[in-house]
Amino acid sequence: MSFDAHSLERLRQLGRQLPQPLPAPTPPVSAKPRASEQRHQVELERDPEQLFRELMQVSPDGTVPPHLMERLRGLEANRSAQEASERRAPAGQSAAPATQSQPGRRSGPGRSTPPRADPRLAAEHADLYTAFHSLLLEGEEDD
Repeated sequence: MSFDAHSLERLRQLGRQLPQPLPAPTPPVSAKPRASEQRHQVELERDPEQLFRELMQVSPDGTVPPHLMERLRGLEANRSAQEASERRAPAGQSAAPATQSQPGRRSGPGRSTPPRADPRLAAEHADLYTAFHSLLLEGEEDD
């Protein structure tokens, strides 16, 4: 393909006027940590008694979200199952990991009724529940 002198000169002018490629943008360096790194002590605690104390410190009025109450109940159930298996182990029985599955209970987003407190857990941790109840009563007297 051949160009005449005028077309060739015009192509050279356009070639000089073409914009240079922009430099690649640098990804922004985020100073704040990711959501997976931002964990509150309430989310990390594994000891049910310490979790209860943390919940009471965090909650100004004593209310606790349902998902945290479920977590507390689960930790308490795991601890009581572990203690029960430890009590049985010295008696000569083999201690299998205890997992409590309740087929009649539904959990998750489709659940329409609020969960009820397990009376066995209340009996085992009566001192914690009594302290919590007294805190609630003190809050009502202040109002």
